Amino acid sequence: MTRATPRVLGRLLVAAGAVSDADIDAALDEQRRTRERLGEILVRRGLEPEAVARALAAQLRIPFAGPSLAPAPDALRLVDAALARRLRVLPLAATERTLRVAMADPLDLAALDDLQFQTGRRIEPAVAVPAAVERALAEAYAPRDVQAVLGRLPTPAVPAPPAGSDDDLRQAADAPPIIALVELILQRAAAARASDVHIEPGAPVRVRARVDGVLRELLRLPDHTAPAVVSRIKIMAGLDIAVKRRPQDGRGTVRVDGRELWLRVSTLPANGAEKVVLRLLAPDHAGQPLVDLGLGGRDLPRLLDLLGRGHGVFLVTGPTGSGKTTTLYAALGALDRERRNVVTLEDPVEYRLAGLTQVQVHRKAGLGFAGALRAVLRQDPDIIMVGEMRDRATVEVGMAAALTGHLVLSTLHTNDAPSSIARLLDMGAPPYLVAGGLIGILAQRLVRRLCPDCRAPHTAAPDEVSRLGLPPRAVRHFHARGCPRCAGEGYRGRIGIFELLVVDARMRELILHRAPTDALRDAALADGSATLGQDAWRKVADGLTTIDEVRPLLSLLADEAPACPDCAAPLRREFLACPRCGRTLRRRCRCGAPIEPGWRCCAMCGAPAPATTPAPAPAPAPASTTAIPPAVTTAIPPAVTAVTPPAVPAVTPPALPSTITAR
Repeated sequence: MTRATPRVLGRLLVAAGAVSDADIDAALDEQRRTRERLGEILVRRGLEPEAVARALAAQLRIPFAGPSLAPAPDALRLVDAALARRLRVLPLAATERTLRVAMADPLDLAALDDLQFQTGRRIEPAVAVPAAVERALAEAYAPRDVQAVLGRLPTPAVPAPPAGSDDDLRQAADAPPIIALVELILQRAAAARASDVHIEPGAPVRVRARVDGVLRELLRLPDHTAPAVVSRIKIMAGLDIAVKRRPQDGRGTVRVDGRELWLRVSTLPANGAEKVVLRLLAPDHAGQPLVDLGLGGRDLPRLLDLLGRGHGVFLVTGPTGSGKTTTLYAALGALDRERRNVVTLEDPVEYRLAGLTQVQVHRKAGLGFAGALRAVLRQDPDIIMVGEMRDRATVEVGMAAALTGHLVLSTLHTNDAPSSIARLLDMGAPPYLVAGGLIGILAQRLVRRLCPDCRAPHTAAPDEVSRLGLPPRAVRHFHARGCPRCAGEGYRGRIGIFELLVVDARMRELILHRAPTDALRDAALADGSATLGQDAWRKVADGLTTIDEVRPLLSLLADEAPACPDCAAPLRREFLACPRCGRTLRRRCRCGAPIEPGWRCCAMCGAPAPATTPAPAPAPAPASTTAIPPAVTTAIPPAVTAVTPPAVPAVTPPALPSTITAR
C-alpha cells in the first residue's frame, strides 16, 4: 500500500469483487490530495478491513491470518508486552530459528528489524486486520499484565492515610505500582472501545467499562488499593485529593498506547468511599461523516439541505447518551469552516475540531448559555453551536439570531421530533419566534450494531410474528451469534435511529396556532418523514441491528401515526384507504358510519354490513434500499381486507312521528 503499489492492490480488490473501478478511481483521486494509503482510504469509505488485508496478503505473497488469532504461549514469552504493543505485532508461533507474527502493516520494515534484533529469530510476517491484532494483544497479555502489576503491590498495598494527610495521599498516588495499575485500567478500557470506566468501591473493588452502551467487568482489585487509585485519578484530572465528602468534576489528557485520550472525571461519595467514573473521549471521533452515524435514504440529503441554508435553528433531540453531541460535530464537519466563522458554546467542551472557536460555559463565573450567546453575536459569526437549549432566554436569543441570518445548531431533551416544538413553546418562547426561526429537528437514539462477521439470518415463525407485531419487511431479520471479533457479544459498535422533521410552510402555520403534537406529527408524515419506529424497523430488516435492540423504541410507536401494512406508506389516522396502493383500511356503510370487525349490520341505519373480499395484491415497490419500513401501531387492526360492497338497495329512513318536532 505504498505509492508504487496502489494500482496493483486496487486491481486485486476489483478482481475479488470487493470494490468497483469507480471506487478505486475515486480513492486514487483522494490519495493524490491526502497522501494516505489506498487501503486506509477504502476502509474509511466503507470497505471491510478484512478485504483490504486479504488483498494485501495476495499482493505481497505472504499468509493471511484470520480474525481468530490464537498465539502460542512459547511465542508470547519471546516478545515483551510493551514491545508487542508498540510495534503492533502479535507472536503466533515460534521455532528455534523463526518467529511467525501477525501484523496490520507488514511493510513496516523498521518494526520487523526491531523484532528480529530483540528475539534473535528470523521474522515471518502474516497480514491481519488491525482491530483483530489489537484485540488479540489485549487478550493475550492482559492476564499477565494484571498479575504483574498486582504482584508489585505490597499487602496491604498502600494503607488508607488519615483524613487531611495530603502528603501521604499524594505519596500513595505517586507510587509506581499504582501508576502502572491506573495505566493498565486505561489500556484495557481503550482496547475494549469503552466510552466510560466505572471504579466502584467494595471488597473487592470492581472496575467496569461501558462498551456499546452496555457495562462489562474489566477486572477486580483488592479493596485496599481503592484510596491510592482514586487519588491517582484525581491528580490526573486536576482535582483536590483531600476532598472526599463532596462530588468533584475534572478533566485531563492521557496517552494510551501512543493514542491521545481526553478524560472527564466525576467522583461521588458512596459506601464510605468514593466512586469514580471516567468518560473517555477520542479527539479523532470529532467530525466523522454523517453517513457513518446511520443517516441514509431520504434523510441525509434533506439534512444537508437544511445545513446549507445558512440561517435558522436546527435542533438535535434525544435523551442523555443518545449521541446528540456527536451528531452536531458531524454536522459541523460537513460545513465550510474555512470561509465561515464558526463558534461553539459548550459545557463542557468534549471534542476539538479544526476551524472552530470553542467557548467553555462557566455558570459559576456568570457566563451562561444565554449571556455567552449574546456575546458571540457581536463576534460576526456565521454558524453558532449551542450545547443545549436549557431555558427561555437561550431559546429566544437563539431564535432571534436565526432570524438575523445566522445558522444555530443546538440540542434539546425530548422523546421525538414533533414533541420538541411543544417543549419550546412550554419553555415560554413565542410561537411567532419558533415558527420563524426553526428549520428542522432531528430526533435520535443509539442501538448496538450487529457484528457483520457473525450475524445470522432468521425468519420469524407465525407465532413470533403475532407476538412481536412484526411488520412485513421485518419478518426476515438477523440475530446475533458472537465471534472472536466481537468478543462473543454479537455486536460491534453502535448505529443511530433517526427521525427528521423539516419545518415547512404548513408546519409553521400549525406552530403559529399552537397545534397539538399529533397534528404536527401528521403533517410531518404527510411530508414524507419517517418516524423513529419506522427507521428502527428499516435497520432491523437491513441487518444492521436486532429486534431486541429496538424493542425499547416500540413503546413510542403507540403514539405514532400508522403505516400501510402492504406498501409501508405513511398514513394519517383519519385515512380509510392507503393513497399509494389503494388498500382499504376501514369498512364503512353506505350511510358513512364505520363498521367494526364482526358486525353483521350497520349500527346507525340497520343496513347489512358489506361483505369483504380479499385485498388485491399491492403493486411491487421499486427496488431501493431507502424504502421506509412500516411501523407497528395499534391504530389499524392487524388483519383488514379490502371491501367490495354488494348491491344493496337504498334504505329510506322512516318518517318521524308527528309528535316529534325537529330542533
